[in-house]
Amino acid sequence: MKIKEIKRLSVGVYNAVLRLLPQLSSDSDLLSRKHLEEIVKSENSHLFIAELDNNEIIGMLTIGTYDIPSGTKAWIEDVVVDESERGKGFGRELLLFALDFARSNGINKIELTSRPSRIAANKLYQELGFVLRETNVYKLDLK
Repeated sequence: MKIKEIKRLSVGVYNAVLRLLPQLSSDSDLLSRKHLEEIVKSENSHLFIAELDNNEIIGMLTIGTYDIPSGTKAWIEDVVVDESERGKGFGRELLLFALDFARSNGINKIELTSRPSRIAANKLYQELGFVLRETNVYKLDLK
């Protein structure tokens, strides 16, 4: 397996993202190719994919970075490994790759959220050193 950052969107990557996103959340909005191209081109979004030796994309995650007065922050989003490949360590490898990327870019803290029902994912995050924060996360749908 190899992991790489997507710098230029291909049809294969776009189709893989469309296939993987519903496995993460059934209420994901349909992602247009144009929107994904904008994400890939953004300096503050970093899309990483995991692919098998046969070039089949079996996982992805995104790191978003932003600068605020208290420092550069990073957020991991959309961590998903194809259902057929779960339990083989690919999610761990994706996360380790992302953490190395963050460190090499001077990011000292990285956050993520995960639904409590994603038991294996939550266990993995804790094994990698993520600590459950006591906070309230709010959402406002502006649609």
